[in-house]
Amino acid sequence: MEFSIATLLAQFVDDKLVAKKNLEKKLGCEDEINLEKLQITLDILEKIGILAKERGKYRRIYEDDVVEAKLRCSSKGFCFAIQDEENADDIYVKESHLSNAWNGDRVFVKIIKEGSRRRSPEGEVKLILERSNPSLLATVTENEKGYRAIPLDDRLLFELELQQNGTDLQAALEHLVHVSVLRYPLAQKLPLGKVTKILGSDAEAAADIDIVACKHDLSQEFPEKAILAASDLPSRVPAAEIKRRLDFRDKLTFTIDTEANLANSTWIENAFTLEKTKAGNWQLGIHIADVAHYIEPDSVLDRVARKRGVSVDLQKKVLPIFVEKVSKLCSLVPKKNRLTISITITLDEQGKIIEYQIAPTVISVDHQLTYQQAQSLLGKQDNVPDELAVLIPILNDLFFTLSPLVKAQRLQRGGLEIATPEVRSLYKDEGRLGAILAVSTLPVYSLLTELTILAGKVVAEHLQALELPGIYCTQPEPDIEDLEDLIKLGDNLGLQLDLDADEEITSQDYQRLTEQFAKSSETMVLNYLLQNTLKPIKYTVHPRQHFGLAYGDGYTHCISPGQRYVDLLVQRSLKALFEHGRDRRHSRTKQGVDLTSSSCHGQINWKVLPPAMQEQMEIDVQTMLPFLNDREKLAEDAERDLAGLKKAEQMKERTGNIFEGLITGVQSYGFFVEIEDLLVEGLVHVSSLKDDWYEYRSRDSCLVGRKNQARYRLGDRVEVEVKSVDYYRQQIDLVTVGNGSQSNGDWEEE
Repeated sequence: MEFSIATLLAQFVDDKLVAKKNLEKKLGCEDEINLEKLQITLDILEKIGILAKERGKYRRIYEDDVVEAKLRCSSKGFCFAIQDEENADDIYVKESHLSNAWNGDRVFVKIIKEGSRRRSPEGEVKLILERSNPSLLATVTENEKGYRAIPLDDRLLFELELQQNGTDLQAALEHLVHVSVLRYPLAQKLPLGKVTKILGSDAEAAADIDIVACKHDLSQEFPEKAILAASDLPSRVPAAEIKRRLDFRDKLTFTIDTEANLANSTWIENAFTLEKTKAGNWQLGIHIADVAHYIEPDSVLDRVARKRGVSVDLQKKVLPIFVEKVSKLCSLVPKKNRLTISITITLDEQGKIIEYQIAPTVISVDHQLTYQQAQSLLGKQDNVPDELAVLIPILNDLFFTLSPLVKAQRLQRGGLEIATPEVRSLYKDEGRLGAILAVSTLPVYSLLTELTILAGKVVAEHLQALELPGIYCTQPEPDIEDLEDLIKLGDNLGLQLDLDADEEITSQDYQRLTEQFAKSSETMVLNYLLQNTLKPIKYTVHPRQHFGLAYGDGYTHCISPGQRYVDLLVQRSLKALFEHGRDRRHSRTKQGVDLTSSSCHGQINWKVLPPAMQEQMEIDVQTMLPFLNDREKLAEDAERDLAGLKKAEQMKERTGNIFEGLITGVQSYGFFVEIEDLLVEGLVHVSSLKDDWYEYRSRDSCLVGRKNQARYRLGDRVEVEVKSVDYYRQQIDLVTVGNGSQSNGDWEEE
């Protein structure tokens, strides 16, 4: 079946009854086979007490001792069930209580033993809601019973029986393959799978993109039904639709994007305008491709995009959520009429927002620039192409005046900017890191980000003011424990990192850390390590703090509806406002308010949307968020995996080479060394230190030799040789060249 039990149960909110017809529509059950599977699933859930049937409709039954969680397993067989709720206890699940659930599966866990201060609660899997491994990477072996697939992930402790499905399994023997799971384990029967692709003799012989896509079950192709549905989309903008919108085609409009995006014309989603008002204020226009106009809710294209959740950047290849026809139809390319949602923000001379308008518009892009071109045009007077001359003063105002003013506002409230040697992102806002990345060689990148973040802020504010269904991008504060080693490292490098471990961490604390890091010769390493201490962003239905941007009263993502499904949902809330919003309390009221303008805030004391529409949209958003948050995490893991494979490949070629590095972590089993030029980390295992027996001193974060008193301390510089590289696991083993530094007596014995 195309839907999972998790997706089915997500349609039930609170104690409301849901009709089967509604479930069929939401889950895309269109043929007899899926309709039958849905009925079987509903009958089983009713029988085991998860659902109750009343008057032909269904409702959820909740149990106090049963929680929903995701399994995180060990290679030793036991697992912990991780709950979605922040600060909730992890639940220990022994191997005999897994009920054939695998690592990463979403499950219902029944608590069988309460926890204490020293022990986690224990549980058993009651129901598997969603499998996280519909396919996996494996090595093919053969025994007397036939061919078997051994998963590469050592947390998957089983073999799969392989089906003869036309693939020459003899040719796949001892090779790395992609296996689709046809049947999960049932009683004593092994799971059944089929080989869908032979990737290579081993991980190193396989293409890195194939490894990542197969490991995370990322589809590289679209189903035929999605391609057919896209072909039915209109290729021209109807004149009637243009008349219904504000016409901004007479405004000087430009895009700034990466060279790769412009070369491929893939998802150019944002365009900009800048004007001065008669009062001397700035009027910034951020124009967003109106994807919601073309993608109807619950259509084939919508369901495919929702299932993918977010585009995944695999460097040489982007795995999008929409087929190419949609991006070509919506992308803001020059000299074409394009439908947009325009956010026009008026700012004063200090860069503070005075008012704004969010409205459906039509635009035509005049100029298309790369970041590098925009950077080269700044302040330029001579040798400027005639067609770009008119753009020079606007770019100067944008990047020399307005953006620095907005940046000053962000710095004042404590928002983060982290220096990085290069940046790669599909989005023009802060993305999933939650902080602005600054590249010293390309300052226009971060300066443009300062402005696009304003769009997310004002849209979130508008959603709240009008009580519209919304999704908010949040980021909790980091844990002080994650910062301890970094603070020690900074102190050992001679930096003054005053941070009180007993007080709550604020974004201003992080801002001060970045200021101190800028004084060090190891700036890039320190900033790289700092990024790893930030918690991932999370989407919620209620506004909460966003740590990296220092917003405490609501922020959302809205500028990439073609690449993040969350942004598309936010865009649909705005479109519901434009098309169905009530601008007055009673029809007999002569004058209404302007629902597209911030001027209406505080004037509305009625429900703007029809109650039934409001309720259904709120339910839809609430049911989708757990899945969309999971997809964000999966995309982040996949992109990090690919980066790790690239680094492992790079270091494999350098086996035997010697590098100077910085000790960035010390444990009893060895120490980690960051090779700064490459931003690659490897481990020097304590067993490789042959010159002495080394003891771990946790208080000083160092290893100390018993006889020679040589030490390896956090922040020390060492020469290391690349000994070996495990490509698939991305593990780099290093050995020291020479001995550690001699003790100078400035640390205390424990």
